[in-house]
Amino acid sequence: MAPSSQSRVRSDALVVFGVTGDLVHKMVFPALYRLVRKGVLDIPVIGVASSPWTEQELKEHATDSVRKSGEEIDQTVLARFLGLLSYVGGDYKDDGTFQALGKALENVSRPSFYLAIPPSLFETVIRGLGASGLSRQARVIVEKPFGRDLASARKLNEAAHSVFPEDAIFRIDHYLGKEAIMNILYFRFANSFLEPVWNRNYVDSVQITLAEDFGIKERGAFYESAGCLRDVVQNHLFQIVALLAMDPPAYQGYDAVHDEKAKVFRAMRPLDEKDLVRGQYIGYRDEQGVAKDSDVETFCALRLLIDSWRWKDVPWYLRSGKNLPVSACEVLVEMKPPPQRLFDDSDPPPGEGRSNYLRFRISPNSAVALAVRVKSAGKEFVGEQRELFLQNEQRGEEGPYERLLAGALSGNRSLFSREDAVEAAWAVVDPVLSRHQPVRPYAIGTWGPAEADSLLGIDDRWHNPNPG
Repeated sequence: MAPSSQSRVRSDALVVFGVTGDLVHKMVFPALYRLVRKGVLDIPVIGVASSPWTEQELKEHATDSVRKSGEEIDQTVLARFLGLLSYVGGDYKDDGTFQALGKALENVSRPSFYLAIPPSLFETVIRGLGASGLSRQARVIVEKPFGRDLASARKLNEAAHSVFPEDAIFRIDHYLGKEAIMNILYFRFANSFLEPVWNRNYVDSVQITLAEDFGIKERGAFYESAGCLRDVVQNHLFQIVALLAMDPPAYQGYDAVHDEKAKVFRAMRPLDEKDLVRGQYIGYRDEQGVAKDSDVETFCALRLLIDSWRWKDVPWYLRSGKNLPVSACEVLVEMKPPPQRLFDDSDPPPGEGRSNYLRFRISPNSAVALAVRVKSAGKEFVGEQRELFLQNEQRGEEGPYERLLAGALSGNRSLFSREDAVEAAWAVVDPVLSRHQPVRPYAIGTWGPAEADSLLGIDDRWHNPNPG
């Protein structure tokens, strides 16, 4: 479809489907409150759900959300926020629901529709918006996961494009809204020293670990339909890989960034069984909503190769899981040792230290560290490795949903996924979604099954984040 003439025009209403759900209560309402406080949000916010709520019940729900978020509440701001809210109840499959929504939008010409609903309902709501005529000059904001495999992603894209042009479709991955993720892109291309060594000639391997020290938290039914590979790796971790692996954009603009990220996904070698180790924490099958013989993974480790000029033969090791020792996300880019061993300790043997590396901490706080070797005091040429550590946490940072919703309402697509990139990422994992080894059990509080070590090269070992 051709670009919409409204691609950078500000929306004049926000419609939230699934407004009574957990996502909206935990993340969206607090973000909208902060946008009101900053003076960014002053348009109607219309909640839609199947629950037979009143407008007053919705406002009480929103107030409870803001209070539980830990926000310092300004009563004047809260009153302004609640004054924007209204409610439309009804079944998403019922034409009458969209007719009622149309009446609520009578004085609105450019709405944004945010689908904070189960993925199984995305197509239903999108087609309902199209059939009712509400999609004209509108945007649609879709929560992840966008599909559950390549075929369903393509089907959903086709359905979305039958109603909305591509530049009116905003696919949310909240990880792209994190300050630390944005800093990866900035750090790479705002510093000239990095580019000469950011390639297969100097980089030995790259590791990305996203660890959580808690389980599925009463989300058994959801996790049984998703699993770690779909829930975290194909979206969150692949987005981090793309920012680290992409070539410099040809010009300043989000389309140029999207072009380079899509090239990375297309260059990724499709996964094979031998590239993947799936784990399941002991006790998962006892969780509510989980099958007693479940083979769903709560841990996933994989070896990824990117067949590009820059990254040919450099292994990328990705790992994520539930009930691991800590909650943290870190990237470790390990450099190759010097080509000639001039000092006995300048290239430590395996297991006795790493070569130089660059470390990005994404959570629980943002930081960048560079490890270098320095000579110890004395006559001998013996040294030690030290980290130059830069804490990058800043007060008053925007939250991911605050940033993403503001971007969508203004038509800024820089932090959203594009159709070709979504499908290319699914193409990488598609071969192993159904063809894989059984899950390996692991104890709660460990770093997953021991079999994950088999993915590493002879001289490689996993980097376990320490958020302290």
